[in-house]
Amino acid sequence: MSGAQRASTGRISRILLLYVPLTLFLLWAMFPVYWMLITAIKPDAELTSARGNPLWVAAPTLKNLTGLFGETNFPIWFRNSALVSVLTTLLSVVVSSLAAYSLARLRFRGRWLISRGVLFSYLVPRTILFIPLFSILQFLRLTDSLAGLVVSYLTFMVPFCTWLLVGYFASVPKEVEECGLIDGCTRAQVLFRITVPMAAPGIITATLFSFTLSWNEFLYPLVFNTSSLRQVVPVGISDLQYGDVIIWGKIMAAGVVFSLPLILVYYPIQRYLVGGMTAGAVKG
Repeated sequence: MSGAQRASTGRISRILLLYVPLTLFLLWAMFPVYWMLITAIKPDAELTSARGNPLWVAAPTLKNLTGLFGETNFPIWFRNSALVSVLTTLLSVVVSSLAAYSLARLRFRGRWLISRGVLFSYLVPRTILFIPLFSILQFLRLTDSLAGLVVSYLTFMVPFCTWLLVGYFASVPKEVEECGLIDGCTRAQVLFRITVPMAAPGIITATLFSFTLSWNEFLYPLVFNTSSLRQVVPVGISDLQYGDVIIWGKIMAAGVVFSLPLILVYYPIQRYLVGGMTAGAVKG
């Protein structure tokens, strides 16, 4: 076998070993998304018919989408999800940034214990916390309210974002901050003018994760809120099931609309997400 033939054989082998598994994995991962999309635009006659092709749409329709916005409380659920997620993200990132900076830079008694407490509080399963949280929210008269959801989300979002940002703040060179202190900046000015801009990829990562977890949260809204008008989309979709009748077209249309904000947010800043995750993971 000549050298050109060996090179060609090696190139084909690399293609088979690399692209075939990736293609199969992509098809496996994207098939549920494809199924959701085609179901969202299928008319009821095709959804209930046993003769149609389940992998294709013969007569696409937007009836499920228009019915979702015109016949259900989906616009209210979407607004509630957006409001709760944005408020939770803003509060958690601000509080977590201050907490992470203090744990990464300041030296004080009990620092090690607090940092471990932050980690352990995030590791506690949320399924065993909703009973005491419900009692607290009931005492504060925040049950069945969007404010109560924000407060409950912060209990697991702040520890997660704090632990994520500690490693990233620790990776910022101390010499840069010391130069700022020598030039007359206060510790707060050093944080907001020097450290935060340098830690922007890590903060963006924490913001994305906080928004995603808040956006997709199901357990706490299910337990704490009972009114349909104060629900968020993950729980509100269950109202589209009437007894043993499941409105699959509207449910899948709701899934498509609900997924769009995350796609629009993640796509343009995905490189910051990867950079923030790796920097925070390997430095500290």
